[in-house]
Amino acid sequence: MPVETQDAVPARVRKTFPGISSRAYEHPADRAALTALRKLAGFDSLLKMLNGLIGERRVRLLLLGNAVQVSPQQFPRLDGLLADACRILDQENAPELFVQQTPVVNAMTIGMDRPVIVLTTGLVELLDEEELRFVIGHELGHAFSGHAVYRTMLIWLLNLTGAASALPGGILGLQALITALLEWFRKAEISCDRAGLLVSQDVEAAVRTHMKLAGGAHLHEMNPMSFIEQGREYESTGDLRDSLLRFSITREMTHPFPSVRALDLTRWIDSGAYARVMTGEYPRRSDDGSASARAAAKDAFDSYNEGIRTSSDPLMGKVRDFMREAGAVGDRLGEKMYRKWGPNGPQDRAGAEPEDSED
Repeated sequence: MPVETQDAVPARVRKTFPGISSRAYEHPADRAALTALRKLAGFDSLLKMLNGLIGERRVRLLLLGNAVQVSPQQFPRLDGLLADACRILDQENAPELFVQQTPVVNAMTIGMDRPVIVLTTGLVELLDEEELRFVIGHELGHAFSGHAVYRTMLIWLLNLTGAASALPGGILGLQALITALLEWFRKAEISCDRAGLLVSQDVEAAVRTHMKLAGGAHLHEMNPMSFIEQGREYESTGDLRDSLLRFSITREMTHPFPSVRALDLTRWIDSGAYARVMTGEYPRRSDDGSASARAAAKDAFDSYNEGIRTSSDPLMGKVRDFMREAGAVGDRLGEKMYRKWGPNGPQDRAGAEPEDSED
């Protein structure tokens, strides 16, 4: 009789999402950033240059030689999780999956023409089956959204100062592109946590994953609600100095902090968006061609605006105060101009009524 492993969980039926578009889980700023990055001056030429430098054949050969390719014969449990994730998100072509030996806990999706998912042994040994399902769904989300192209670009740009000559503005242009990519990268992580949740359909496993990324395997010493509340405290605690410190700490990071990611995932659930997708109310790939870039930009603006409006961060409070004051000034100026010029534009000065003496 086979021995049941600690990671074994009862099999259950998960919902599938026929024809689902990546827009169903993408953060609004992620969608808008992808559109904006493609429009950057020099972007296409830089992409082609990096594609030539990276050599995807070389990357794949390195993985074939120095990692283990997942298949029904090797890491069959991971192979089954990837196949199931593709089934749930209705993806016919599964990315290649490799396991690489290192104690560093990490997962990545790289490649421009043919995305490849790499899991480290540190990650595989740390997570149970349902947590691994969440991570594989997260990485499949990167491949599904086309993030791998821009993730690969960022990895190389961060280590390739010679690329500055390919951009207008030299090193300043390169730094501007890196800053834009980092901001997008962080939002892309939020998007793909949502993809991971759609695959796992297990909120507890998703939160446990972030808890382990922050505190290791000692789940018996941690509490999910306290961990999420910790993320809330991180976002709101302190005064303006702490707000500036938070900005300086995170502006060069590729990933949001684990407690913040767990909090953001619960906010997505609380918004009702997760439930709508689960009941079949989601955008389809067949409509992707008609999706509006302008609408994506508006959604991103609304998302940032809502974040500012509801944030308890002291810096965001200052931004709200500034916006209110700017709006009040605009209203006063508009009223004054209306009184002066009238509803039909400027009057003939000879027949104009006397101006307000108030000035």
